[in-house]
Amino acid sequence: MLEEYIYRGAQKLRCGYTTGSCAAAAAKAAAQMLLTGKAVPTVTIMTPKGIRLYLEVNETIITDNSASCCIIKDSGDDPDITNGIRVYAKVSRSAENTIIGGKGIGRITKAGLDQPVGEAAINSVPRKMILQAVSEAAEEHDYSGGFCIEISIPEGEAIAHKTFNPRMGIEGGISVIGTTGIVEPMSNSALVETIRVEAKIRKSAGDRYLLANLGNYSGSFVEEGLGLSLDRSVQCSNFIGDAVDIAAELGFDGILIVGHIGKMVKVGAGIMNTHSSMADGRMETIITCGVLAGIDGGILKRVADCVTVDAALDIILEAGDEKYSQLLDILGRRIAFHLDQRAKEALTVGSVVFSYKHPFLLKNGAADHLINLISEESYG
Repeated sequence: MLEEYIYRGAQKLRCGYTTGSCAAAAAKAAAQMLLTGKAVPTVTIMTPKGIRLYLEVNETIITDNSASCCIIKDSGDDPDITNGIRVYAKVSRSAENTIIGGKGIGRITKAGLDQPVGEAAINSVPRKMILQAVSEAAEEHDYSGGFCIEISIPEGEAIAHKTFNPRMGIEGGISVIGTTGIVEPMSNSALVETIRVEAKIRKSAGDRYLLANLGNYSGSFVEEGLGLSLDRSVQCSNFIGDAVDIAAELGFDGILIVGHIGKMVKVGAGIMNTHSSMADGRMETIITCGVLAGIDGGILKRVADCVTVDAALDIILEAGDEKYSQLLDILGRRIAFHLDQRAKEALTVGSVVFSYKHPFLLKNGAADHLINLISEESYG
């Protein structure tokens, strides 16, 4: 078990290791067994993060032509769906080093991912780790040839249905991933990387304008409220600022963000990660906009005790339609301002803010223009 810890707030959480580390370790152990003809109980590899792993080797099989084994993944305290899976490597001699994907390893079906279309979904860093690991085994045992390395995860096909893989263009299994070799519990980096991968797919498909939604409600509204295709939309969840950054980084001309007011109201205060653990400020933002709209202080005082934005808007309606509309207009302009500040003129930003309970639609910045451009790209 890896004894490496990080802190999230006051919580001490144990780190784990990635599928890439498991694949590299299994490949090294299998290569050692192939060259010596002896079972290997443990294996060690150095991760890109600089942490050395000492891992138990399981299910060893040695034949005249090949050797195989597996490493059981340990995700530490991270709520990872792949925790406990068995990552297998089967190694045989070859003229040169090759890596192939076996059972449970997905295949790339869309351009813009880490590997070309048709290749096994084993990302670049794990591939380098695997090759480094078998090279160490070859050097230890004075072997100058190459290896054919087959990586498989038998549970991968079943697990893949519970992930974003099919949507992202990885079919038939899961991907072997990891950039550091180490899993940091409850890290946002993996979620942000998912946004980047999906955005790359849209860019490779020729899209000039990125359509982003915040989740299930927003995804439904993309289709039902705006008449746009959800298939070309990227789900950015709470990471609104990161989505804008990624769109700029990848060279999109613009980004349209579609979100429920319960999340988007935070953007009106300049909050770009809308997860409740990061910041709230919803009622404070509504109260500020209410003050600027000239709404009575007694009404706004009651807003401070509200739990949801929709409940707050129920109270604001008591000030009359005109004041209610003024508040929404001020909020919309604040959201547009902070999104433009984040974009730093690198691209055009628009947002659509909706509520299923209240019949309004805030289209901020260049929203209408972007909706038209995205519709043209989608439907011609």
